[in-house]
Amino acid sequence: MKRRDFIRTAGGSAAATTAVAAGSGTAAAQTVQPDFTELEGIDGGIEDLRGESEVTVEVGASGNGGNVAFSPAGIWIDPGTTVTWEWTGEGGDHNVVATDGPAPLESELIGEAGATYEFEFTEDHAGITNYQCEPHASLGMLGAVAVGEDVPTVEVGGSSGGWPEDLAHDAGVPIQKHYVGIASFLGIAVSLVFAFYVLKYGESPNTGQGGA
Repeated sequence: MKRRDFIRTAGGSAAATTAVAAGSGTAAAQTVQPDFTELEGIDGGIEDLRGESEVTVEVGASGNGGNVAFSPAGIWIDPGTTVTWEWTGEGGDHNVVATDGPAPLESELIGEAGATYEFEFTEDHAGITNYQCEPHASLGMLGAVAVGEDVPTVEVGGSSGGWPEDLAHDAGVPIQKHYVGIASFLGIAVSLVFAFYVLKYGESPNTGQGGA
């Protein structure tokens, strides 16, 4: 390999290593979501649906040990959004009834698939409204709607190692911040040592060494 080609390769390796280190810091950046305390340990998930004018939530979705979940259980929306709860027909009769918060949610007890309940959230409903299915609340059939920007939030995502902790755990790699730093340093050091070696002992019209 010619010296100039090797230098380009070594330089690229060092840059790539630096990019990985920088990228790991970016991956660790955290985001926020509404503080849905009532939904801790509840199936159904949480979705940021701001920007949508119409949103659908399944009633009787799979979760909480049966078809007794709202999906998504927690949603974050803008004022002016219409939310439609649509029954799957699974898990028995369900309803949607507010337990606290500014929105007076209250549907009939329904078991029919395809049945719906609609509610338009306005500025008057800004904040977090928690609700439940009364027959299955004890099983975890709970939901929440956050409306607007002025709601309590919590930081989610990111980790001390630059990957989400659950992803690192699933990969079987205990990534820590100091591991990333050490690996980055070693990668750059090795690239520089090889570059120096080739510059000193590689292709040269004086030494006659090096490749063609």
